[in-house]
This record gives sequence, C-alpha cells and structure tokens, in this order.
Amino acid sequence: MAIVDKSRVYIQDVSLRDGMHALRHRMDLDRLREIVAALDDAGVDAIEVTHGDGLSGSSFTYGFGSHSDLDWIEAAADVAKTARITVLLVPGIGLARDLEDARKAGAASVRIATHCTEADVSRQHIKVARDLGYDTACFLMMSHMIEPAALLEQARLMESYGAECVYVVDSAGAMLPDDVSARVNALRGGLKPETEVGIHTHENLHHGVANAVAGVRAGAVRVDGSLAGLGAGAGNAPIEALVAVFDRLGLKIACDFVKLASAADQLVRPLMDRPVRVDRESLVLGYAGVYSSFLRHAEKASDDYGIPTTDILVELGRRAMVGGQEDMIVDVALDLAKAERAG
Repeated sequence: MAIVDKSRVYIQDVSLRDGMHALRHRMDLDRLREIVAALDDAGVDAIEVTHGDGLSGSSFTYGFGSHSDLDWIEAAADVAKTARITVLLVPGIGLARDLEDARKAGAASVRIATHCTEADVSRQHIKVARDLGYDTACFLMMSHMIEPAALLEQARLMESYGAECVYVVDSAGAMLPDDVSARVNALRGGLKPETEVGIHTHENLHHGVANAVAGVRAGAVRVDGSLAGLGAGAGNAPIEALVAVFDRLGLKIACDFVKLASAADQLVRPLMDRPVRVDRESLVLGYAGVYSSFLRHAEKASDDYGIPTTDILVELGRRAMVGGQEDMIVDVALDLAKAERAG
C-alpha cells in the first residue's frame, strides 16, 4: 500500500472507473495495464478501477463490462508499483462480499458512494471495508441537490460509521466554485480534524478544474481527475490540466503533468468513440443538474424513440432523477414520444 504524505494534495485518477461510462464499460486488459503503468509512473496516489457503476455494476441496466471487475483489478494491481488500486461500491449495486473479493484481487482503497441524502445505507459497507483493512472513503453523489448544512449531516453519518474521508461529489457538473466552497467549508468545519475531505468534479459547465481548485482552497485534500477528462458526461476534471494548475498555484503534489499529458494523448484519446467534451448535450447535463452517466443512456433512448437527447435530459432534470434510476430514462423518452403524438 502506498504511503501517503498528509502534507500534500492526494491525487486520485478515475479514468478506469468514471471513464468506463464514456467507453460503455469496454476496456481491454492490455490497454488498462498500459494506462495504469503510465499513471503510476506519473506519480498519482491512487487509481480507481471498476465498472463505471462500481463493483457488480455490470448488468443490463447499467451496461455489461467487457471484463469482470476482478479481472480489471488484478490486471491493475499486477502493474502498479506505488499507487493504491481503488474500487467504487454503490450499496444496492455492490455487495459486502464484493469488497472481500476485490481486496483479494489487489484493491487497497474503496470509495463507498450513496446519493447525497442516503448516507445511512453505507453503514454496513463502511464497517466491512474497515474490517478488511481498506483505506475507506465515501462519496456523497449529486451534492448540488442539498444545502451545505444538510450535506454536513450526511457526512457526519458516514464519519460515525468509520469513513476516513468524505467527498463532495458534483456528479452532474452543476456546481460553480462558490457552491463547491460552501459545501467543502461546511464539511471541513463540521467533521473531525482527522477526517479528510475530498472533491470530485465534472466538466459539464466547463468548471471541473476551477471547482477542484475551489475545493482545495476550502480544505479538500483528496482530488479526482482523469486522463483527457475521460468520464461521464463532459468528463471529469482532466487530471493533466488539474496537476498543471496545482503546480502553477504552488500546491504540493507528487505528479508529473507532462507524463500525464502524454498518457492522455497517446493512450486515452484514441479510445474515445464519442469525444469527451462540453457540447450541447453534456452542457445540458450541467445546466439541468442531471447525473452525468445518464448521457449515453439518453442518447440511446433518443435513437430508439426519436426524441432529442436534450429533451430527455431536461425532463430527467425536471423530475430530479438520480443515479440508480437509469431504467427511468426509457420511460421518460416514451412519455415524451406519447406527448408529441398527442400534441
């Protein structure tokens, strides 16, 4: 397990987890090894590796992976020399026993993710993770949907269950820097000093890097990014840009942004069948506050039912749909098609 210097920013790469959404969860093992080796050589602290929806996410609802989580984890663990191999678990998708299997396969860190108002469902999984010796962090997804004080109460629940770090997660890329600052400040001021705060951002409003900077300035010490921004929606904060900006700001980091930029261009961009960028559809995600991983599901529903993707996304936002409700995207498309015929 990597030894983490607590005096510097902890950089977590999510290209091989959040990035799986952008690739429809199709990742060749040899390419995965190449990406892990490049990230490890560039000095990132941790590399998250699972299906986009976490352990056991491979399914009809979320999309089937080209390999099992354990195959991906084992391949990553075989290559990484210093970076922690990390997994994501969403209670209700992943099970406690999945944590045991992932630990045996080489995972050393876990992020247990719940909707921002449902921290209470994480209790069992946090305990299992701590008992297994994981570095245990938690995700409060769609953090923009509740006020900072309410988010703090959810974070305190996770802390009470044993979480060592709690992330403010802008799953929709809907926040602006002041929104991030308010939430990170609330957590940093209301949690125990030893409980770390993290920040996870998306680029849907083109503020992923700026929001990460705001998070660090407010007290976050763990920060997520991905190579070339590979991730759901318009992608995550591009890790190569993130590290370059942190370096310019004089923040203490251990990563080489030139090596990261090379890996982004040579290893990741060639994999993109749909460019990861701020375009009309991904911009609507951020504007309407829609879960970023809904994008490709909504595009498929658009093709199937002849309804513009943007119309589907706007309606998903109006209905306040959240992660785990991917099956409702087809229902929304059907409702819109019916209304169009009736009108």
